[in-house]
Amino acid sequence: MSGKRQALVTGANKGIGLAIARGLAQAGMSVWMGARDRTRGEAAVKTLLDEGLDVRFLDIDVADESSVHRAADTVALEASALHVLVNNAGIIIDPKLPPSEARMEDIKATFEVNLYGPIRVTQKFLPLLKAAGGARIVMMGSGVGSLALITDPTSIYSSVNFMDYTTSKVALSAVTVAFAKELEPLGIKVNVVEPGNVQTDLNGNVGALTPDEGAVTAIRMSLIGDDGPTGGFFGSNGRQPW
Repeated sequence: MSGKRQALVTGANKGIGLAIARGLAQAGMSVWMGARDRTRGEAAVKTLLDEGLDVRFLDIDVADESSVHRAADTVALEASALHVLVNNAGIIIDPKLPPSEARMEDIKATFEVNLYGPIRVTQKFLPLLKAAGGARIVMMGSGVGSLALITDPTSIYSSVNFMDYTTSKVALSAVTVAFAKELEPLGIKVNVVEPGNVQTDLNGNVGALTPDEGAVTAIRMSLIGDDGPTGGFFGSNGRQPW
């Protein structure tokens, strides 16, 4: 893998993460497929290896500080730089509960993965990203992470009212802007994307789009050129409102 551009996708063992890993590998990159479940992660890696793609498994639990540190050390042993980081791992614990009944332990657990996870992964892998000379960081957001969309009665996202998931994604947008401001002088571009209403385990596989369709924007933003944007929120129709 050392002779090719390197990418890391967290939560890559299924759904949109798997589709993003496939797309980046098809674009010629060597892809580290991050997952916290070794059995599922290695099975996903085998699927893409059987397709002739350059991928490998990376054991990483984004909610565990020591796991993230070990993962970064593993990548650093085999790669001198990381050109693309896609912070895709995310969870929804109980979408049926109204905000007034949301359990504090569920809110904290959701933020640990959806918000603190991308922060700690980005921070720990930053030396490798800086070494790439123009890396790309993509945060997997959501349409419900847009205050404009969830308050727009004409948007499908206005009907969603998940306390923990929604607030974690709103906060992730602010994290994206913060990293983008700091890293722009280094040529590192940081953007947040929303995949659309995708069929995933998070929504019981009832979405309108396939994971491959949902991965398109993340893949595109991972591969933007030096003239591409940073610190923005994007979907399949281009820039989205905050």
